[in-house]
Amino acid sequence: MSLLAAIPHDAPHIPVLLDEVIGALDPAGSLDFSGKVIVDATLGAGGYTRALLAAGATVHAFDRDPDAIAAAREWGAGYDRLILHPRRFSEVGDALAQAGVSAIDGLVADIGVSSMQLDQQGRGFAFSSDGPLDMRMSQEGPSAADFCNEAAEEEIANVLYNYAEERQSRRIARAIVAARPLETTGQLANVVRRALGYKPGAPKDPATRSFQAIRIHVNDELGELEALLATAESLLNPGGRLAIVSFHSLEDRIVKQFFKDASGVASATSRYMPVAASAAPAVYSHISKAIRAGEVELNRNPRARSATLRFATRTDVPARPAVSRRRP
Repeated sequence: MSLLAAIPHDAPHIPVLLDEVIGALDPAGSLDFSGKVIVDATLGAGGYTRALLAAGATVHAFDRDPDAIAAAREWGAGYDRLILHPRRFSEVGDALAQAGVSAIDGLVADIGVSSMQLDQQGRGFAFSSDGPLDMRMSQEGPSAADFCNEAAEEEIANVLYNYAEERQSRRIARAIVAARPLETTGQLANVVRRALGYKPGAPKDPATRSFQAIRIHVNDELGELEALLATAESLLNPGGRLAIVSFHSLEDRIVKQFFKDASGVASATSRYMPVAASAAPAVYSHISKAIRAGEVELNRNPRARSATLRFATRTDVPARPAVSRRRP
């Protein structure tokens, strides 16, 4: 039975891999979350949270976007099992401690920018229509315009290369610096297009990669993801599940490597040697392979095409020391 019935028909966003995510958080397969404490680290329009509440869970829902929290205060007003936190990934542990929560039974996160954010012209995440060059999920702190207009050319090039694997990062960075000041998404997109010799009608707009990289940098998305993975490890009860949905290779690579490191299996020293058991005990077990949307969901929601779910079960091994990640 699909859980989409828990999502209103007029909801502004269709959650990807909903059945698979809820199934990942439910090792017993009962769809009964009564008495369970689950963290939805990316509330958004509340797709996962609504389904979890309908299944009886107590949900601590996080989102750094004040618009998402404000909307949830309205649609979630009837739930006493919904606790809202206007915080980012790196603050999940502190927020739960302040709420008196020291352990949880599951955590889910849908990484990256949401459809609602992309669709709001004034947020500056997309260049399909011209808007202010913003890209801030939390709507506070330095914006994309601040970065483009103030960062050194070398820093801009590094961000484009590290966060979008942009081969022409130096050329684009040089063009951005020469075009300052930049104030709108349209201006930035046109600068990137001219730098790369874009011809209208080409299958993919080359500005897409640059927008992705700058957005990731402005919001420190990969650093926040790593902080969330470490926090989940310290909070999950033995048998608890961690489920992460990612939308591009940089995110998925971090999640895949995290689970590999946590599995207690070390890489082979060479391709001719078998993988050896690590001296470190496994912090997670039953690690899933990549799970992607099926044909039915893709027909209903094309955005799901790039979504990848990975999940694992927490063991009773003590959490490892967290390692912080630095921006490039």
